[in-house]
This record gives sequence, structure tokens and C-alpha cells, in this order.
Amino acid sequence: MKAAALFHNRSVYSFEVFPPKPDVPIERIFETLAALRDLSPDFISVTYGAGGSVPGASTAEICRTIQETHGIPSIAHLPCINETKESVLEKLKQFRALGVENILALRGDRNPAVPPQTDFAYATDLITFIRENSAADEFDIAAACYPEGHPEAPDLDTDILHLKEKVGAGASHLISQLFYSNRDFYRFREKIAAAGIFVPVEAGIMPVTSKKSIERMVSLCGASIPKRLAKLMARYANDPASLKAAGLEYAIEQITDLREHGVDGIHLYTMNNPDVARYITEAVSE
Repeated sequence: MKAAALFHNRSVYSFEVFPPKPDVPIERIFETLAALRDLSPDFISVTYGAGGSVPGASTAEICRTIQETHGIPSIAHLPCINETKESVLEKLKQFRALGVENILALRGDRNPAVPPQTDFAYATDLITFIRENSAADEFDIAAACYPEGHPEAPDLDTDILHLKEKVGAGASHLISQLFYSNRDFYRFREKIAAAGIFVPVEAGIMPVTSKKSIERMVSLCGASIPKRLAKLMARYANDPASLKAAGLEYAIEQITDLREHGVDGIHLYTMNNPDVARYITEAVSE
């Protein structure tokens, strides 16, 4: 099922998972997926695993399991910064073979230790290439957006101009980077509408479950930490259990408020933790 069709006259609720690391048994991801299935997400996206961190557990293979075993639509992440046109064509071939029809087209993070390839400078280039090398409507393509602006963009307005190019190239819906101030998201939503971007936008929510992991994530993606959340993190700096509890409640409040403001969807970054996903899902479903 094409993910874009899920947004018709309703708010979507979806999850993100990632392929297992080489030292993690492959069974772990299957257990995670089985636990998430019971929460009835509209779709599950799978981050990029180069050729399968564990044999049989590539992004595309996990997507197939989500669809065939659990009956849930899936979206395969495809970052292009280290891809060539030939390697992308191979991945599209694999997607076809495994029944994957939804792609999240990304540029991907820069790695100083790995020089980027030169075929795709931006996600827009990848979206255009997929559209040019696939049958009409063969793949549904989602793209990322940044409520506070991409960390490499000079300002939010410039970033939104680039976002409009992604949509113009063929992105049918957007999934936002994590954010912790709903006001930033609402401002972003107003700005993209003013710029003529009207595709659905899912709000990306990453619960705070540890101080170290969130500080690392916000440093990578450029998201800010509001004063209220910063105070919580400082208050429970030496009390991980209380910080996790407070972080989960913060995420629940974010989701509740977003839904009250008519958000197109919620994309929960599960961090492969079905217990966290269950706690939040049950709380926002009450």
C-alpha cells in the first residue's frame, strides 16, 4: 500500500525502527516488530542498513517482513550521499523484488571519514532520479523536513525553498526531524503553507529516555531544547529512571497537543524499544 494514501482525511500514526547492529542477534528485530504490530501503526519506516548489518536484515528485507508477516505498510529509508546512480538502480531492483513500494528519500549525514559520492548532492536529485527510473506511481516517495531548518541551511526560509524543490520533484508527503517545541512546528507549518507546500507533514517525535542520547541527537540534527525540557534534564541528570519517566510524559504532552492542532500525523522514533512505544501509544490512545 502506498503510504500517501493513508493521509486522506485522517491523522496518521507511524513508527521508525532500525536494522540490528552486527553484534545484535537478528531475532531481536523480529521480536521488536512483533511487539510493535500489536500497537497497530499505520506504517513502519526502516532506517538504512548497508547491505544488512546482519545477514538477512537489510532495510528492504525488514520492510518485506513488516509487510508480509505483520500486514503493515513499510517505508525504506534511502540516503544518497554515498550512493552512485548504479547502486541506486540496484536498490530499486531489490525493492521491486521484495515488494517495497514506499521510499524515504534522504541525502544522509556527512561522514568526515567517508568521502561522499558525487552523483547525488541533495535528496531532490535522488527523488528526481527515482521518478525518472521507475514506472509512473511505482514508488511512493516521502522526504524529510526540518521544523527548525536543516543544520547546514543558512536560515529556515532558505531551507523551505529547498523543501519546495523536493516536493516539486515528486515527494508526496514529509516526515519531520525530531523537535521539542511544538511552537516551532506550528511556525514551520505556517511557513511552508505560505511557500505553497501543501503535502501532508508528519511530526517526528523522539522521546527523551536518556540525557546522553538526546544531547547527541540534537547536536547532529540541529534541534533545540526548550527551557522546560532543559530544566527536566538538569533536575534528573543523576536519576536516569526519573528522567525517562519525565521524558515519556513530555512526549505524550507533545503528541496530545499536536493532535489537538490538527497534525497530519505522528511519526514516533521508537529506538527499537517497543516498551517505550507501547507506553506512549496507550497513553495517547486514551
